[in-house]
Amino acid sequence: MKILVTGGAGFIGYHLSKRLLKEGHEVTGLDNMNDYYDVNLKYNRLEDIGINRHGIETGRLVSSAKYDKLRFIKLSLEDSEVLDLFKAEKFDVVVNLAAQAGVRYSLINPKAYIDSNIVGFLNILEGCRHNEVGHLVYASSSSVYGLNEKMPFSIHDNVDHPISLYAASKKSNELMAHTYSHLFNIPTTGLRFFTVYGPWGRPDMALFLFTKAILAGEPIHIFNNGKMRRDFTYVDDIVSGVMNVIKKKATVNKDWKGGDPDPGTSCAPYRIYNIGNSSPESLMDFIAELEKQLGIEAIKNFEPMQPGDVEATWANVDDLVNDFNYKPGTSVEEGVKAFVDWYRAYHKV
Repeated sequence: MKILVTGGAGFIGYHLSKRLLKEGHEVTGLDNMNDYYDVNLKYNRLEDIGINRHGIETGRLVSSAKYDKLRFIKLSLEDSEVLDLFKAEKFDVVVNLAAQAGVRYSLINPKAYIDSNIVGFLNILEGCRHNEVGHLVYASSSSVYGLNEKMPFSIHDNVDHPISLYAASKKSNELMAHTYSHLFNIPTTGLRFFTVYGPWGRPDMALFLFTKAILAGEPIHIFNNGKMRRDFTYVDDIVSGVMNVIKKKATVNKDWKGGDPDPGTSCAPYRIYNIGNSSPESLMDFIAELEKQLGIEAIKNFEPMQPGDVEATWANVDDLVNDFNYKPGTSVEEGVKAFVDWYRAYHKV
């Protein structure tokens, strides 16, 4: 298939592109290469898949020196040139992973979330609408569960109480996708990712921050006094989930009723899935595993809960299992070891 991966220089986009190429698909990566975090990490991910940073120019497709079926283009989703790309390339599938990420940053720079996650996503939908894209798969987030306390989090529960603009923007994506599925019969599948970690991960995420601080002999900041639980999900498991979804278009739920609406499905070709390890871990246990892999005990600063954070996440993945016979399963021990091995090699520490 001919597949557009937005956020192609990002953490998940990089790993997904490699998997797609391994299976013989034609991949176009798109990323605006913004400086929300160290752009050198983004460029190094691209270098690893054969895209030379010095050949990258905004709005121009660049071919990979390593994969004959990979090209990359530097563009922002909110730019109108995105629509020109759709028209020229006629993609079979679009995987939208590009977004302004981060819960805490949304308290500082809210406009970035509207530009990328709302205006940009509208361009994705319009591109799909006018160019006969067969399936739109897009990243949502476990953050949409907001103030929900019923555990594990289920796609069949309402998610109407987000507690960060980031979460609100992701819920908006789901609503926008449903509208386009209903009006224009575009199959759309939203994937709520749960605390993704692993090699080549984002520097603003806890595992990266903790590892960097511990190796430097600096304290790590532990919020809510350590009383946090997260459904940590290894990046390869996320990618395997996305690969399964790509191969099976969203379909209508023939039993769906407006009198008792199921939030996770529709009478339109629209689906939502959780992709998480479905096994929440104590943050303190996660830190203990990191200490074990590094062979260093962390200096710990315990701090109160941060605005926009939630105490616990836990994914119900029954629908993922039922529809795709797939369930993430990489243990925290395996995942943290793989990250630490990569981190030491990448940073030569």
